[in-house]
Amino acid sequence: MMPLIYADTGQTQIIKRIGGSPEVKKHLEDLGFNVGGEVSVVSALGENLIVKIKESRVAVSEELAKRIMV
Repeated sequence: MMPLIYADTGQTQIIKRIGGSPEVKKHLEDLGFNVGGEVSVVSALGENLIVKIKESRVAVSEELAKRIMV
């Protein structure tokens, strides 16, 4: 298990755990990040990651990506 920030670009990963405060967890859940869901890193732009989740592309900060364990 590792934070999403360290996942290889283009590899589909399964979300195993989401950490952080209840507000952070709720925000990530609203974006589509759920335990058991598939996510893949599309690209890294500065301190942000572009990820594909549920057929959508979402930008998440490095701080949030560290809370998503895959």
